Amino acid sequence: MTSEQTPDAPRTGRAARSGPPAQDSETAPTGPAAPVAGARPRRLTYAAALVALEGLALVVAGLWMLVLGVAGDSDDRQQAVTGGITLVVLALLPLLAARGLLALRSWSRGPAVITQILALPVAYNLLQADSVAIPAGIVLGVVAIAALVLLINRETTRALGIRGPGRAQDEEPPTGQQRGAGRK
Repeated sequence: MTSEQTPDAPRTGRAARSGPPAQDSETAPTGPAAPVAGARPRRLTYAAALVALEGLALVVAGLWMLVLGVAGDSDDRQQAVTGGITLVVLALLPLLAARGLLALRSWSRGPAVITQILALPVAYNLLQADSVAIPAGIVLGVVAIAALVLLINRETTRALGIRGPGRAQDEEPPTGQQRGAGRK
C-alpha cells in the first residue's frame, strides 16, 4: 500500500470486486498445484536422473554404432552409421526432458513418459535374446518402470504444476465445506 491509501479507502476498477485485494504477480499465491521456487521433490530429481541416464546410454550406444560402422565392413557401414546417428538424435529427447524436469518445467514430463513407454518394448526384445543382452533388458525394464512410477507420482505432478483431468486451470481443489455448497 502506498502512503496515500488507507485500509478503509474504497477500491476502484478491477479491485472493486469482492474478494482479497489485488497483489503483485511476485507475491500472488498461485494455488497448491503450482511449483514452489527451489522446492524440487526428491522423487522428481530421481526421475530426472533416470531419464538422463537413458539419454546418456543412447548417446553411448549411438557413438559405439558409429565407430563400428566407420571401422567395420562396407556392407554394414551405411546401416551402422545411420543407426548410430539415429540413436544420438533420439538421445536428445530424454536429455532435454531430464533438464526440463530438473528445472520444474511441466512440458518435460510428457517426453520423459514417452521415453519410458518406448523403452519397455525394447527391454522386452532384449529379454528375448539368447545373449548378454538379457541383463541389459532387465536393467532397462527396471529403470523404465521405476522412472514411470516416479513421473506419475502425485508429488512429482504437483511440483511440475500439472493438474489432473477435470480440474480447471485456476481452480483450487474443494475443501470439505465447499464440496456440498454448490449442490442444492
